[in-house]
Amino acid sequence: DTVDAHFTHEWMDNLQNLLGDRKPDYLVVQHMEPDHSANIANFMKLYTDATIVSSAKAFAMMAQFFGTDYADRRIVVGEGDTLSLGKHTLAFVTAPMVHWPEVIMTYDTADKVLFSADGFGRFGAVAKYDANADWASEARRYFLNIVGKYGPQVQALLKKAAALDIKTICPLHGPVLTGVDRKSTRLNSSHSRI
Repeated sequence: DTVDAHFTHEWMDNLQNLLGDRKPDYLVVQHMEPDHSANIANFMKLYTDATIVSSAKAFAMMAQFFGTDYADRRIVVGEGDTLSLGKHTLAFVTAPMVHWPEVIMTYDTADKVLFSADGFGRFGAVAKYDANADWASEARRYFLNIVGKYGPQVQALLKKAAALDIKTICPLHGPVLTGVDRKSTRLNSSHSRI
């Protein structure tokens, strides 16, 4: 995913500094809400050999948002599809209406990381995040305000997630969740992001 338009230069600079002379092969787009997708066109202009990986509904939205669905530079994925990256294989999990209809989540089978789009998110700016704060209170408020009204869809997603061996959850909002303990539902969090 990309970032909100207000953070274009910071995000693009971070990418270029991190990648150096290397070029990304793929951009996985999990969610088309503008706070996540505003820089897809900028990314694709800069990295002309990159391929977008996303759901069919996301590509339809890209056509509406950017005037193109990147038909010549895309891979459409759905439930259970995979993309091999060598050591890493990405497995895709559909999550419609958690909280938009095009949402997918991405599971890295090698490192056991779930990139969960808006699922498992939390309110609060990363810069203001206190590692000792009660993660659950802001996560609860986020859930109730963002995805709580989609109860059946959230329950379906939780069933899918329960079948995965998850060690880390990287939501698009809030801290990275590590040390997932299924028995106690305790999570450790950090805030490292690109």
